[in-house]
Amino acid sequence: MNATEPATRPDLHIVTPDDAGEVLSARRGPVQLRTSWTAADLMDMDFPPPNWAVPGIIAEGVNLLAGPPKVGKSWLSLGLGLSVAAGGKAFDAIPVPGGPVLYLALEDTPRRLQARIGKILGGQPAPAALTLATSCPPMPQGGDEAIAAWLDRNRNARMVIIDVFAKIRGQSAPGASAYDADYAAVGRIKKVADAYGVAVVLVHHVRKAGSEDFLESVSGTNGIAGAADATLVLRRPRGQADGVLYVTGRDVDEAEYALDFHPAAGAWTLLDGPPEDHALTDTRATIMRWLRGNGPAGPKAIADGTGLNHDSVKKTCQRMLADSLLAADPAGRYSIPDRAE
Repeated sequence: MNATEPATRPDLHIVTPDDAGEVLSARRGPVQLRTSWTAADLMDMDFPPPNWAVPGIIAEGVNLLAGPPKVGKSWLSLGLGLSVAAGGKAFDAIPVPGGPVLYLALEDTPRRLQARIGKILGGQPAPAALTLATSCPPMPQGGDEAIAAWLDRNRNARMVIIDVFAKIRGQSAPGASAYDADYAAVGRIKKVADAYGVAVVLVHHVRKAGSEDFLESVSGTNGIAGAADATLVLRRPRGQADGVLYVTGRDVDEAEYALDFHPAAGAWTLLDGPPEDHALTDTRATIMRWLRGNGPAGPKAIADGTGLNHDSVKKTCQRMLADSLLAADPAGRYSIPDRAE
């Protein structure tokens, strides 16, 4: 062992480019799925419920996890992989069935993975059901077959995480439109997810320019989100909870989850209640500071003066009025009552 390399923990399975073939090897023949039925046959069939890697949030199929750089997507996905492999609690709150998980950490080194896993586990043993690889061929060059080969050997697999999708999508077909190329790239891994009934998480980026619609913020054309079964966007809005996870999909209800990030433990935890419940402290403080120097004012003026979202200001002011923290005149302008000074 090179003296500059850390001693790898014996219970931690990390596959590097030198031995990736032992885990991500080519498989023999594609899995065949039935693709047509009569309406009567279809209605007579019994289908099992979807397999959930994280109940209510991540189901079988392709799940696109997008967010800006350095927001914590890799910490979140690695934490989920550890929780699902061990059969623990996702986000320290949601019980998850345990089973094999494949994590393709295509931007990481074994050293970094070991350090991050050690931080998340905090002294707990690493789950043997989590397989990590730092190399995988691009999809058009056999990446999908390599992942399918691992799934062949792990038929009870719960989840596959690809961090990041750009490292494995490969080159677009000559002459294909941007939309068609994006759709086809996600479609390759979707065929694998559907064939094995497993949840695949594709870690992806968002556009530099923000968008009010979280689906519109996903980098690339609409073909990427359109081909995925579910889209999850992680944001860290100013003045709100550490993170908000926006979720929508074919088998999952559209929802928003407030998350808290603990840097010392590298862990994301689920907070009780909707995200706006965790925005009140900072938002209220910002509104009160601005009103002390500029009030009385209506919600629009407060929003313009503070940079806060107008709807958030309007709702927060109404709550603060109900809590007797603010007063309002007949014109709908808010001010701080004398007793609150």
